[in-house]
Amino acid sequence: MLYKDKDVSWYAVQVRSRFEKVVSRNLQAKGYEQYLPVQSRVSRWSDRTKAIELPLFPGYVFCRFDLNERLPILMIPGVNTVVGFGKTATPIDPSELDGIRSLLLSGSNCQPWPFLQLGQVVRVAYGPMEGIQGIVVRTKDAFRLVISVSLLQRSVAVEIDRECLEVISSPKPTGSLRITSEPTSALVG
Repeated sequence: MLYKDKDVSWYAVQVRSRFEKVVSRNLQAKGYEQYLPVQSRVSRWSDRTKAIELPLFPGYVFCRFDLNERLPILMIPGVNTVVGFGKTATPIDPSELDGIRSLLLSGSNCQPWPFLQLGQVVRVAYGPMEGIQGIVVRTKDAFRLVISVSLLQRSVAVEIDRECLEVISSPKPTGSLRITSEPTSALVG
C-alpha cells in the first residue's frame, strides 16, 4: 500500500488464537505492510516428525498503517483490536521490530521469553547480530540476549557469547528480576 503524505506507523494487531497466519495473509492481500515473526519447531507425533512454524508472539500480528484508516483492518476475520493503552492505539517502536527481524535473520535458535523490565541493556558489537540491542540474562551456564516489544510486554531470547556484547546502560538499582520459567536465572552484573 502506498503511503504518500500519510502518518503511518507500526501497530500490534491482536488476533484470535491460532489466526495469526490467516490475518497476516489477509493483511498482505489487502496491500498492507505486515510482519508475522515465526519460529521453527520440530513436533513429534506417534507416526511422524515435522518441522512447523509457530508465531513468536502468539495472538499478535504487526501491521504498518495510518491509524485514522484502521477500519478495514478491524474488519478482517480474526482481528480483535489494535493494541494500545486505554482506547488509544499505541505505535510500536520500529527499532524493536528491526531487532526481532535481525535476530530471526541471523539464524540463531530463539524462543519466546518472559518480558523483562530490569537488567543490563547491551548492544551486540560484532557477529551476525551486530547492532541489536537487548537485555542480558544468565541461565545456568549460558548467556541470553533478550529483545523485547515493550507495548506487548513480550520478549524473545537467544543464546549469545558474552564477549561480543557492549554495555549501553547499567541495571536499575531498585527491584529484583524473577524469571519463573528458568529457576536459576539471574542478571549479569
